[in-house]
Amino acid sequence: MTAALHGLGVSRGLAIGRAYVLARDELAVTEYKVNAAGVETEIDRFKVSLEAARDHLRQIQYQIPTNTPADIRAFIDTHLLMLDDPALAQVPIDIIRIRRCNAEWAVKLQRDALVNVFEQIEDPYLRGRSDDVSYVVNQILRMLMRERGDAPDLSTDGLKGAIVVADDLSPADTVMLQHQGVSGFVTEFGGTTSHTAILAKSLGIPAVVGIHGARRLIAKDEMLVVDGRYGVVLAAPDETIIKFYQQRRHSEAAHAQSLDTLRGQPSISRDKKKVELFANAELAEEILSIRRVGAEGIGLYRTELLFLNREKPPSEEEQFVAYREVVEALNGLPVTIRTLDVGADKSTPWNPAGTLNPALGLRGIRWCLREPDVFRAQLRAILRASHYGQVRMMLPMVCAVSEVKQTRLLIDEARAELEREGHPLSPHVPLGGMIEVPAAALIAEQLAAHLDFLSIGTNDLIQYTVAADRMDDAVNYLYDPLHPAVLRLISMAIHAGQRAGIPVAMCGEMAGDSRFTRLLLGMGLREFSMHPALLLEIKRLITISDIDDLISRVKPVLTFANTSAVLKLVEDLNREN
Repeated sequence: MTAALHGLGVSRGLAIGRAYVLARDELAVTEYKVNAAGVETEIDRFKVSLEAARDHLRQIQYQIPTNTPADIRAFIDTHLLMLDDPALAQVPIDIIRIRRCNAEWAVKLQRDALVNVFEQIEDPYLRGRSDDVSYVVNQILRMLMRERGDAPDLSTDGLKGAIVVADDLSPADTVMLQHQGVSGFVTEFGGTTSHTAILAKSLGIPAVVGIHGARRLIAKDEMLVVDGRYGVVLAAPDETIIKFYQQRRHSEAAHAQSLDTLRGQPSISRDKKKVELFANAELAEEILSIRRVGAEGIGLYRTELLFLNREKPPSEEEQFVAYREVVEALNGLPVTIRTLDVGADKSTPWNPAGTLNPALGLRGIRWCLREPDVFRAQLRAILRASHYGQVRMMLPMVCAVSEVKQTRLLIDEARAELEREGHPLSPHVPLGGMIEVPAAALIAEQLAAHLDFLSIGTNDLIQYTVAADRMDDAVNYLYDPLHPAVLRLISMAIHAGQRAGIPVAMCGEMAGDSRFTRLLLGMGLREFSMHPALLLEIKRLITISDIDDLISRVKPVLTFANTSAVLKLVEDLNREN
């Protein structure tokens, strides 16, 4: 009998194939004490294992196909860099000396400490980076424990066409499995921002994550259907179901091929209205993907990864080099750099102590204004990078005009300093604010009077509006982009920008979800920023839509009292696809 398992669809498409169930047991690490003479022996064991882990990742690097996009290869580079970081290369040695414990236990203690830091982070993308720490540290542990069963046997031909079922997948596993021709992924853990999600989306492999107990519920070699669009996995489907999904897969493949014709084409509606389509980015290596789909620039460049997992913040010079690399790679296209979005939920030597409720604590622009030395260094680096292209600056978590005014004073001071020092700068760097707190949407008109543009961050805006963490299984059913309150706040931001004569963009996940494109166009949104893999589908919808018609049809939406009424309207808007 066919069984339906539900999770999060993180990479659209359909996969039909046999299950390849990947077993991966948790490493059992125990502590034992060593005498004074044994301390150096344990340190030597650690150093040897650290180098062995590096060699293992380098071997994976060599096996990655040369045509693999640079943004995907960058995940392996990141893991290699982590092995050189003092947090992993030196701290375990210090622990061995202080505690006189075995190397395995020292590595485990440091892993637990680092993971704990990441798991307290409010931002779901950054919180998901704890996967990096666990994967890299487990590489060292396996070398220490002489276990080589970390990765599947990627040399076997038995993987071609299979659907991999696992607890979770590392970037290395994901890339190599794709190289072997697997047709889909199903994992027990992970979310929309996990590595499996990001890589599967970039590689175009259907994937569903977050199906708890999947390895227990799915048998080896069992036939599966993976629907990455709706987050459904069908186990043991009958012939009728398989035939239905084969036909759907054929139609979707033809559709994907047709999207390629839109690369490089302008995003203009049927009634000749221009809509700007930008991409979100975090790594310089992602630029190739952005240029490949013809994005009109970067609408959100996150800077947090430069600051994480280090003893002190990056210097102005280090930041300048990183920002300049991205700006130059865009060849004159606009780059919107979001200033540091960290907060009291992160425990680092240079960060204030945590709070009882990090989501409502000292974070985003609030934190930056409380740490002016760190903030000033970033502002100077961004201003210096502005000489090399079209740079815009964006402030996270804005909820008061005073925050914008204080930031402008700091920018003016930084600009004056840099000019005195002889640095070349762009004469004007537009300053924008993110609308991701309900308070910001409610005073959007006042904020717009002091800003050059607005950008709606729907991920946080929805969570704060409905008071539900989308990553929390107990309440994420409340996380609904179509909640009438959410739509009213979005409308306030859009119309505030229109009245002030400044651009309004959307950079949250809602911007890249094709179900909402026509609704947002009808509400007045004219700038979207999203994952590059989603851009062409959004462009297609724009080119076949009549925006004037959408405006009249969407007008009643702000009068609706419940989500079901909004959903019906959205379904009606999307009938002409």
